[in-house]
Amino acid sequence: MQQPLWQPSAERMEKTNMNKFIQLVNERFGKQYTNYDELYNWSVENIEDFWALIWEVGGIIASKPYEQVVLNFDDMFNSEWFPGARLNFAENLLRFRDERTAIVFKGEDAEPCYISYAQLYDKVARLSKALRNHGVGVGDRVAGFMPNMMEAVIAMLATTAIGAIWSSCSPDFGFQGVMDRFGQIQPKVLFAANGYAYNGKKFDALDKIKQIAGAISAVETVVVVPYTEQQPDISGIRNAIMFEDFLVAEAGLVIEFTQLPFEHPLYILYSSGTTGAPKCIVHGAGGTLIQHLKELGLHSDLTRADRIFYFTTCGWMMWNWLVSSLAVGATLILFDGNPFYPEPGVLFKLAQDEKITVFGTSAKYLAALEQAGVKPKESYDLSGLKTILSTGSPLSVDSFHYVYRDIKEDLCLSSISGGADIVSCFALGNPIGPVYSGELQCRGLGMKVAAFNMDGKPVVGEKGELVCTSPFPSMPIYFWNDEDDKKYLGTYFEMFPGIWHHGDYVEVTDTGGLIIYGRSDATLNPGGVRIGTAEIYRHVDAIPEVLDSLVVGQDWGNDVRLILFVRLKEGVELTEELKKQIKANVRKNATPRHVPEKIIKIDDIPYTINGKKIEIAVKRTIHGEDVPNKDALVNPQALELYKNLPELSV
Repeated sequence: MQQPLWQPSAERMEKTNMNKFIQLVNERFGKQYTNYDELYNWSVENIEDFWALIWEVGGIIASKPYEQVVLNFDDMFNSEWFPGARLNFAENLLRFRDERTAIVFKGEDAEPCYISYAQLYDKVARLSKALRNHGVGVGDRVAGFMPNMMEAVIAMLATTAIGAIWSSCSPDFGFQGVMDRFGQIQPKVLFAANGYAYNGKKFDALDKIKQIAGAISAVETVVVVPYTEQQPDISGIRNAIMFEDFLVAEAGLVIEFTQLPFEHPLYILYSSGTTGAPKCIVHGAGGTLIQHLKELGLHSDLTRADRIFYFTTCGWMMWNWLVSSLAVGATLILFDGNPFYPEPGVLFKLAQDEKITVFGTSAKYLAALEQAGVKPKESYDLSGLKTILSTGSPLSVDSFHYVYRDIKEDLCLSSISGGADIVSCFALGNPIGPVYSGELQCRGLGMKVAAFNMDGKPVVGEKGELVCTSPFPSMPIYFWNDEDDKKYLGTYFEMFPGIWHHGDYVEVTDTGGLIIYGRSDATLNPGGVRIGTAEIYRHVDAIPEVLDSLVVGQDWGNDVRLILFVRLKEGVELTEELKKQIKANVRKNATPRHVPEKIIKIDDIPYTINGKKIEIAVKRTIHGEDVPNKDALVNPQALELYKNLPELSV
């Protein structure tokens, strides 16, 4: 068995929320648990007791108690959580109303801005009343086309305080990408910033906002937040009003939090949209709240004393996850801009200056830092940093070692994984457990996660499909405009009827952790053997000359051959010697079946706006098929590089 890269000290473990929760379970249920594995097994075998205890420990505010924890437990798709309860999501996030800092916002070229919990409550009170005055009510949609800034959080809280549904995407989406999303849900009010900053440049968004407002007839009001300039000309936008003018003027308002059922719609999130129109995934208020309280409080060990940061946009579910930290009373650090501008260590300077304790980012960012030769521990005071969270794609073994070598030796590195599908995680961090290279520390409490082989049997130490075999409260309540739940059922319940199938190719390890090998739909099948793309990337990206890579399966001679595309460092040529080096590294560290048949130099690799490689789009392109919804990509022009490549015809 491999040795852990890090283990928490006994003193650190004793202070964690997770340890306190174990003691509570022991006391309440007469157990003598001492470790996470015992707690996890109890949580998935006693699901109702577990979630009832999370409700209690999370201090969920409800005007009416629940009648039972879950109805129809044996019917996963039709299960119903906490029937009878009445609550409001925003009320739970605004439970603290003191002078402690609630949010810090750092724009790329700007000084940080601060807002206290008391000021946040006041702003939300004024905005929620303004929305009510404009006819927004329960079930109406309100959309945000915003950078990751304070006003986005305020607008979400004001929307959900009155029972309306919030949906957002980042301002770097193209017009069609926005229409593919907001056009489906028909929002009544659109919040939009006049522009955004990136890489030292300011980008105007007013023309795009004008197009969106003109194309979505349901939009009755466009509320414009000044960002890149203080007095933008909004005269050309239908029904537009400035944010400060939209707010009611009264001070000292008390928010009327609309009390609603546990499963009332809260958020609409979207699938990536690279294989068809994005699915509009509707999440319930209670399920989102209780799941986030568990994940933040227990798995991330978050307290009021913490200052939590996640490098995200408003179009990624990690934004929704981050904002729930308000319910714990922590301080949120928001950032908008290029994380490598004006220099590669800018986010760690932010961590130093704002004393961040929980630092969240993507696997891609950590890999890019290492490639750029950045060693944050040599340049910044990170003494307060206790946890690094990583998601978006599997964190490579090299990145695990990089974090402990060049960022900080004593911290909990938690690679986490879930998705917009569940607005939460299946695998997370464990503050009382060891960190093993290449592994996500644990499966989430109350989430009966397994790897299924193709016979539908759970396996340990073997690769399989990620499934969840018991209901959980953050399952989507439905998809928008999905007649008879056809898309919903087809997405999650088709492969293994009655069991949630997530679409990740994984292995449950003998340590209780999880290894993710990539998305199932990107899994390669040369000679009928299933190979996860992450198994190849970790060995290709370890080659110093390689900046990035992408592997797909090309249909060839009644089989599939592996095609590896590599983006090389400037001035590096793809010589036969380098090809041999790449193949040898893959063969040595994986298997001969993992070795690509062809290696092709490419100048760009397509990514979604949320930082995920899109193998499927490249596979479609090399097979001459159309790629829908290219606006979901941050660099759609990259796909042109993969068309009609002569190397693929021989």
